[in-house]
Amino acid sequence: MYRRQGWPVTLQDGPIALRPLRLRDAPALRDTRSRNAEWLRPWEPTYPEMPLRTTGLTPYVSMLQAIRREARQGLSMPWAITWGGEFVGQLTVGAIVWGSARSAQVGYWIDNAHAGRGITPTAVALAVDHSFFQVGLHRIEANIRPENRASRRVVAKLGFRDEGVRRRQLHIDGAWRDHICYALTAEEVPHGLLRRWRDRAPSGPLPESGSDPASALGPEDPNGSGNPRDPASPHPGPH
Repeated sequence: MYRRQGWPVTLQDGPIALRPLRLRDAPALRDTRSRNAEWLRPWEPTYPEMPLRTTGLTPYVSMLQAIRREARQGLSMPWAITWGGEFVGQLTVGAIVWGSARSAQVGYWIDNAHAGRGITPTAVALAVDHSFFQVGLHRIEANIRPENRASRRVVAKLGFRDEGVRRRQLHIDGAWRDHICYALTAEEVPHGLLRRWRDRAPSGPLPESGSDPASALGPEDPNGSGNPRDPASPHPGPH
């Protein structure tokens, strides 16, 4: 089996950990996503292999097999997010491009019951540091719907740059949705993103979205409304 440098690996900061997704995660994945179906639907890409509500394990096993196959090919790093050992969500560094680009996209979702504890930004920081300093990637993007203000606030707190809107980038919740592209390169965090996040972290819990930043969805119109450039605005959806 091909083993790429830096994968598989488990990363941890206190009670928050990222460990490689495994086939036996299928029941926890099914139960967590089914319980959070309404919380996740507005931000989830429209594709059948990642169901939100089903009683069977087969779709989840198939999805995990596909995800693990991509990881073996060096195209993604799919982690389970855990809190004190409990499965609470998923984070993937995917769409990895090697050669002269050495770039990737980060996406995540978290159980609504665990949102607001700073789990997601810590998990993103762990994944980005590993991607830059162990795997050798150079650029990480997070593409987020303008309406998903809480998720935008997470990447803003971590210091990702706003690089503008990508029109109708993904099909989500019944329509093609715009996304704001946020990005970070290795030179911008020479001492690591986790260290910078710790230095910047507020004393209280950070509001965060249950969405995948690579997703699109929102309670407003397909292209956003209000002030989509303000990452500190309160999120109109679930908390």
